Amino acid sequence: MGELRPSGRFPPLRRVRSRRDFLRIQSLGRRVTTPHFLLLLWVSNPTGSATAPARLGITASRRVGGAVLRNRAKRLVREAFRATPELWFPGLSLVVVVRSALVDMRLADVVAEWRAAERAIRRRAVEARRDRGQSPLAQGG
Repeated sequence: MGELRPSGRFPPLRRVRSRRDFLRIQSLGRRVTTPHFLLLLWVSNPTGSATAPARLGITASRRVGGAVLRNRAKRLVREAFRATPELWFPGLSLVVVVRSALVDMRLADVVAEWRAAERAIRRRAVEARRDRGQSPLAQGG
């Protein structure tokens, strides 16, 4: 796990924190499925999104494993989010649901899985922005 060096604290502005936000994103967000993750994309604030950073929320149930495995999965997801800023436009809220144990996965594997789904992520992000009333071409979408 040497490549999981934290790049500082994950600031509150970059986190999806409230249960209400999680539930809204999970019910209304656009979905992208990968082998190990379900990515839910939602534009939280369409009017002020040019300055708001992309936000991340993570869900890892007991199905993923015990506390040690769940916390490792969350660390991997946070670092992959930091490592792929080009996938997440400003104003986007992302909830990542860890679908299975990431026992043998490394940070590079998670990043590679997300980059393999980049077309679907971009398409769903444009749809999420359109759902919230923004131009699909705004912000280079």
